[in-house]
Amino acid sequence: MSIYLIRHGETALNAAHVIQPADTPLSERGRAQAAAVAQRMLAIGLAGILSSDLPRARQTAQAIADVTGLAVIEDASLRERNFGALRGKPIAELGRNLATIEEAPPDGESAAQFRSRAARAFAVMIEARRRIGGPLAVVSHGLVIRAVVEELAPRAPDTPLPMHLVNTAVSVLAAEAPHTVSLAYCGSHLQGLAAGDARGRDGA
Repeated sequence: MSIYLIRHGETALNAAHVIQPADTPLSERGRAQAAAVAQRMLAIGLAGILSSDLPRARQTAQAIADVTGLAVIEDASLRERNFGALRGKPIAELGRNLATIEEAPPDGESAAQFRSRAARAFAVMIEARRRIGGPLAVVSHGLVIRAVVEELAPRAPDTPLPMHLVNTAVSVLAAEAPHTVSLAYCGSHLQGLAAGDARGRDGA
């Protein structure tokens, strides 16, 4: 009876290491990844699906909905950090890691604003899991997932934390407080066309 936190499938801009506009859809490879994680979720017996309303997350969630017959509930708190005017720019041009940008880019969120929203997103998923009373899939984005797994929820001592968060990686949180992470950034469902590599890791 857990919370399954899932990163969206790959997009063309993930692969190109470009900061993504809000309307970025999944690529062909991302759709294959979404189908693979959907099969993984099918075996769990989900009771609900919660998703960011951005297309790349919503399309990933819909793949899970298609095989489980469940409806997708959208929540904007699960969106990726808004990098405003930086969206559409190659990450390499910034000369820094996205996670180190504390200030708000023009028309975007500061790191403090994002952390506050990520905390709200964590509360939303916990309440959704309580309400449905069964296993919940939550489809979100790299920085949101890192905030939950690495800052907001405790991690079991024997749970390794992989360096990279590949597209459609699954993290598992306990349904009950303190919502301990028992699995982090697992991409074991990926193989063939859907196999994870460094192209889409950790991109916003």
